[in-house]
Amino acid sequence: MIGLWRIVDYLCARRCRLMSQNKTTILSNTGLSLADFSELTKFRLSVTVVISSIAGYFLAVDTVHYPTLFLLVLGGYAMVGASNVFNQVFEKDLDKLMERTKNRPLPTARIQPNTALFIGVILTLIGIAALYVINIKTAFFASVSIFLYACLYTPLKQKTSLSVFVGAFPGAIPFMLGWVAATNEFGIEPGLLFMLQFFWQFPHFWAIGWVMHDQYENAGFKMLPSGKPDPTTAFQIVFYTFWTVLISLLPAFQYTGQLYLTPPAAGAVGLLGVFFLYAAIQLMYLKTDPAARFLIRSSILYITGVQLVYVLDKFILQ
Repeated sequence: MIGLWRIVDYLCARRCRLMSQNKTTILSNTGLSLADFSELTKFRLSVTVVISSIAGYFLAVDTVHYPTLFLLVLGGYAMVGASNVFNQVFEKDLDKLMERTKNRPLPTARIQPNTALFIGVILTLIGIAALYVINIKTAFFASVSIFLYACLYTPLKQKTSLSVFVGAFPGAIPFMLGWVAATNEFGIEPGLLFMLQFFWQFPHFWAIGWVMHDQYENAGFKMLPSGKPDPTTAFQIVFYTFWTVLISLLPAFQYTGQLYLTPPAAGAVGLLGVFFLYAAIQLMYLKTDPAARFLIRSSILYITGVQLVYVLDKFILQ
């Protein structure tokens, strides 16, 4: 009987020590929260996504309503940040296998999974609340985005290259989300914005998958349509690039409701498209990592430039 009590006493003491260590770890992480929070939510990526939403908002309004814009920025960052947090929680062990991700907060244990999960939940609640204040449709589409990214795209990455197709849906929502936030309506205009960013993601992420193929393969991720950087993948990159450029020019024909382009703006978008398509064709012929990196940079320049031209055309030329 005395031996049993000693065992119980030992277990209780051990549990108390573990709880104390966990508290110390959390406090230590709190001291690094700014840097780790930025990396956990992928600050730069989240900001670019929010800028995409802002562009969609500007395209839908004549007069900016700053409280709505603030809520869109807050809610948008919170939702994108939450998606990135959940992604890193689910892939914390896989991130250790890749050079690009092995120094993230979770693989290095600078942040514990439970702490990261808590941050993700809080960000989700903040994001939904902020966007719900704007209108329920904005909150709904953002909720669908975070569900698709965290619950479908993330686990599918190890099972099939179709994960890129699934991931393109949440990735395409932010551009159209700004329009929905401004108008509380989903129609042909936000539909075109969605379609533009949806098709753009294929050449962009397949170019990344081309460069990162060995690391992705080591982690078990299936990102390229043919499973490897080969002529089939290169051809599909060109194919989707062509459709992206074509979609971006549709507003010039003025069959897209309130979203349309003037001839000078259409010319600028066309030039950006030619440059983007050139980079994709170059990869198809060269099939090299430098060509894929050039396409990555070109794709970012293209989507940023198109969004900028769309907004400037609305406020300056129309």
